[in-house]
Amino acid sequence: MNINVIKSEEKTILALVGKLDAITSPKLQDALLAELGGEKHVELDLSGLAYISSAGLRVLLMGEKTAKAYDRRQTIVNITPSVMEVFEMTGFSNVLHIE
Repeated sequence: MNINVIKSEEKTILALVGKLDAITSPKLQDALLAELGGEKHVELDLSGLAYISSAGLRVLLMGEKTAKAYDRRQTIVNITPSVMEVFEMTGFSNVLHIE
């Protein structure tokens, strides 16, 4: 998985490309925690994400909880149909801030 970081004045976008699984999720966790430590708004662009495992879901949930704890905001945008299906089956579509 690749993470493309795009910074603007109002937010940082982490654009994910590839598969988010047990092998790649630590990379996203590190990037997400680093950005949430300094940015008010982090947006995860999942348009290039082909697959997400339970390990990937755990990182997204950790990001949501971290954002709330530090008065930050994590939003998820451009979700592919296959990833959205996983969100809906697991109930994550009701837990994560999806736009």
